[in-house]
Amino acid sequence: MNEKIAVIGAGQMGNGIAHVFAQSGFDVTLVDVSAEKLQSARDTISKNLDRQVKKGTITPDAPAEILGRIKSETDTGVVADAGLVIEAATENADLKFKIFQGLEVEAAPDAILASNTSSISITEIARRTSRPEKVIGMHFMNPVPVMKLVEIIRGLATSDETTARVIELSTRVGKTPVEVNDFPGFVSNRVLLPMINEAVYCLMEGVGTAEAIDQVMTLGMNHPLGPLALADLIGLDTCLAILEVLHDGLGDPKYRACPLLRKYVAAGWLGRKTGRGFHKYS
Repeated sequence: MNEKIAVIGAGQMGNGIAHVFAQSGFDVTLVDVSAEKLQSARDTISKNLDRQVKKGTITPDAPAEILGRIKSETDTGVVADAGLVIEAATENADLKFKIFQGLEVEAAPDAILASNTSSISITEIARRTSRPEKVIGMHFMNPVPVMKLVEIIRGLATSDETTARVIELSTRVGKTPVEVNDFPGFVSNRVLLPMINEAVYCLMEGVGTAEAIDQVMTLGMNHPLGPLALADLIGLDTCLAILEVLHDGLGDPKYRACPLLRKYVAAGWLGRKTGRGFHKYS
């Protein structure tokens, strides 16, 4: 397998994935239909690299070298050169299925096709291709340059060879890969999202303010970030999408999204990215 990487989607997860691979010496092509998003992604990567220089984790000349390894393209045909393609689009099943149908045609026959999905079935995604043995989940955590975990999700047909290769690449970019099986929400969000959802119910029912709920969890449970602040960081639309996957896939009413979460998403209060969620951001 060649070691060129293609990342589909230039949002907060896509730019972070491109950042860590380029920092580890890989040539990366970041692909998005929006040239504006691609430029915004490069600006974000540049700012994050500057922050690393200030912290002393990379040398002052490293940002130029790292950015030099990242190409930006609006044409998905460029994935033909990649040995590993990582889809990091919005958490929407139909969109991901469409992307993988396209990758079936455009990616090299021996390329590994990975999805950064946080909840959608890898087995279902793989069904959209004729190479399900080469399809796998690589669920990075946000912010990608900081968080060590990559949740590696095997679909029903994912091969041992594909899994071993992706675990090796994850380790080479400084991450800790943890292998899990393909169930709705995997491990991370099956545990996390019910906690966030319950925090939203506490807010809706007047048990406490958003600040109080988050303080109880940070000061009392030693969480680095309260559940409502974390939901704002993830994006409330993404939280709602994951809960719907859990509810549909497992059929248990305990995963029913809180009506207040639905109301905030309907209002466009999606968290940090819109300046307002359960907390306000400048």
